[in-house]
Amino acid sequence: MSFALVASGCVHAAPTQGEDEVGVASFYSDSLDGRKTASGEVYDRSALTCAHPSLPFGTLLEVTLVETGRTVRVRVNDRGPFTGGRALDLSGEAARRIGLTRRGVGKVRIRVLRLPP
Repeated sequence: MSFALVASGCVHAAPTQGEDEVGVASFYSDSLDGRKTASGEVYDRSALTCAHPSLPFGTLLEVTLVETGRTVRVRVNDRGPFTGGRALDLSGEAARRIGLTRRGVGKVRIRVLRLPP
C-alpha cells in the first residue's frame, strides 16, 4: 500500500510499513487541546498522537528527533501539518519526550511501525 505526501508543492510517496521518511516536525499549540481532530477524536495534548498529511488514521509511527536521537511512538489521528515543508505535527507530550518543545520544529526520522487493518 502506498500513499502520496504533498509538501512544498511536490508529490512523493509517504513511507510504507518498515520504511523511513526524513522531514521536519512541529507540534500542536496547547490552545487546540480539546478540539476535534480530522479523525473525529478529541485532541489531547498529553496523548501520544500526531497529524500526517496522508497516512491512514490509526497508523503507528516511530519518530526520532535527529539532533537528540530521542524516539517516541505516536498514532496518526489527524491531518496536517498545513505549513509548507513540514511532514508531521506532534502532540505536546510527544514533542516533549523527544526534546522538540524548546525549538518548536526539528528534523525527524519517521518510521511506519504498523498500518491499521
